[in-house]
Amino acid sequence: MNDTQLADRVAAVRAFNRLYTGVIGVLDEGPADAEYSLPEARVLFELAGFRQDPLPVTELRKRLDLDAGYASRLLTRLEARGLITRERSDEDARRQLVRPTAAGRDAFAVLNARSTDQIGGLLRRFADEDQHRLLTAMRTIGDLVGDRRHDPTLVLRPPRPGDLGWVVERHGALYGREYGFGSQFEGLVARIIADFAERDDDRQAFWIAELDGERVGSIACTRGPDENTAKLRLLLLEPAARGHGVGKRLVTECVEFARAHGYRAMELSTVSILTAARSIYRAAGFELVREEDFADWGPKLTDETWRLKF
Repeated sequence: MNDTQLADRVAAVRAFNRLYTGVIGVLDEGPADAEYSLPEARVLFELAGFRQDPLPVTELRKRLDLDAGYASRLLTRLEARGLITRERSDEDARRQLVRPTAAGRDAFAVLNARSTDQIGGLLRRFADEDQHRLLTAMRTIGDLVGDRRHDPTLVLRPPRPGDLGWVVERHGALYGREYGFGSQFEGLVARIIADFAERDDDRQAFWIAELDGERVGSIACTRGPDENTAKLRLLLLEPAARGHGVGKRLVTECVEFARAHGYRAMELSTVSILTAARSIYRAAGFELVREEDFADWGPKLTDETWRLKF
């Protein structure tokens, strides 16, 4: 990244900050909540909303990134107003514990209800699809800058209305951007999808992979060149899915379906440039059986046929 690119990206972040600050202004607490400062509201939210009761003060400080002096003054104010109580730990007198009072829980309920109404009002300005886009973007920002690491939940499911069109679009966009594939490749994917959708066949199946509820991949099992051979098609992995074992899981699911439905072998076609996919196929037991040069999709490629016997 050169200096010009950095300057452009810094400007983009600043522009987003200004926009987001304006949004937060719209969501500022109203008169009923004006008696609580933002730090006070955060403490009540932490104590009454999510954490164990009582909570060690050291843990509260860590959760809210508060220094000892400021935390002490803040808790003193809340205690004077009857919203929290502090006590010494029975196990270690050096540890101070804090818990909300009944009045503190009531105050939290008012704050929480108002916040829910305000954010709900903001979300209702958008259509359902745009709400999902907004929430996905928020999760992305949180994961990247919040240093939150978790194991996302992987789900494989049949396609729903709109999913097959998504598979075509994502194949065209990803392979065009990463490998220079042209419109002929996207057309091929569309024809495969159309053939699958038009055929009522219990020996074929399609899976959409989701991570934490977001579509990140696909794969299909269709009939191959003869009744004893299945074909693995349309393996797709979004960049966000890489490194989570999604490709391996999709291929395993596809192979197991073919085996369970009476096929004796499975074939697939890929190209030499797709090294990550080829590694997944090889790990699943597929063997390269045929190679042929062609350049229909833009770059010069080697078309490969791989085969797995059951």
